[in-house]
Amino acid sequence: MNFVLKEENGFSYIDEGEGEVLLLLHGLMGALSNWEKVVEEFSKEYRVIIPILPVYDLPLLTTGVKTLTKYVHKFVRYKKLKNVTLLGNSLGGHVALIYTLAHPTVVKALVLTGSSGLYENAFGGSFPKRGSYDFVKEKVEYTFYDPATATKELVDDVFRIINDRHSVIRILAMAKSAIRHNMKDDLHKITIPVSLIWGRDDKITPPEVAVEFNEELPNSELHWIDKCGHAAMMEQPEEFNKLLKQFLDKIKE
Repeated sequence: MNFVLKEENGFSYIDEGEGEVLLLLHGLMGALSNWEKVVEEFSKEYRVIIPILPVYDLPLLTTGVKTLTKYVHKFVRYKKLKNVTLLGNSLGGHVALIYTLAHPTVVKALVLTGSSGLYENAFGGSFPKRGSYDFVKEKVEYTFYDPATATKELVDDVFRIINDRHSVIRILAMAKSAIRHNMKDDLHKITIPVSLIWGRDDKITPPEVAVEFNEELPNSELHWIDKCGHAAMMEQPEEFNKLLKQFLDKIKE
């Protein structure tokens, strides 16, 4: 990525372009690079901001989706952001949902892809084995429809994270927090426009999760991307960007 990482007031983030704000939230073991093609495409017309979520830096006792949501709120207040369109993948989608419920006047619209909040099959249903590179490679590949999307760089990053005891304890705490914090009973309260852009071959948050989100969110639309797993904006960026543009054009004031 050729974008400048800014460090200010305890926040690390990318802030590219000008215009209405697209605030992008990455997943549990996601990174800023996950959104690279979205930033490249939409920073021509929008102000695209991606904060690094402090998944591995929170005190263990407070590691959870609510604490991440409070962090996002502090960031939004610090940057004085308004009329934001929130985009979230995986855990980032979950945080976006909680944030929208807590601060409805700030969020104009939501885009969710492979979002947790109802059900997720983390690590393909098994504990992350430390030390086994092949196991980690297999689990990163499981995230995608095409295993080739799991580049060596991506596998190396995840391998490094889960072989750090400090990080892996927080990953497990965060995953448990996400499972506990089920959104089903609250989704009907979110009445802003929501676009669900989902990989038809997502094994982490499978298609029935997207269907349930669509049923429970009163102002939502559901779009499928074929031959695509859990991170549509990485695996099928052109199709993802096309669907995102259609939604953003529709909600323009």
